[in-house]
Amino acid sequence: MNTTGPFLTLSTESVVPERETPDAGKVVVGQPMFTTWNVEESPDGKLFAGVWEATPGTWSISYDEWEYCRILSGVSIITDNVGNKRRVTAGDSFILQPGFAGTWEVVETTRKEYVIRL
Repeated sequence: MNTTGPFLTLSTESVVPERETPDAGKVVVGQPMFTTWNVEESPDGKLFAGVWEATPGTWSISYDEWEYCRILSGVSIITDNVGNKRRVTAGDSFILQPGFAGTWEVVETTRKEYVIRL
């Protein structure tokens, strides 16, 4: 976590990455791996910001939290439970609100900046 003061950059240089996989029951296709550099966490534990990367695969998603994302690299397809698909690539930004559910498919390893509010 970056604790250098009130002005923070989303730099991954001094952050130890966390590596994980989605829960086995959520994986639809492949063996996606996640790497997360959580740069900031608010004192109350309700806001997080950092960089996340995932390798190819598809898994189910269900949001209880609010998340702002900006894609830095790669290609992903986010599909809601109704079947609406959104292809996201470098430069795209979007918000996933509580209640959003569907799948996240990483076509090409995808890296994003995120801000999550619980």
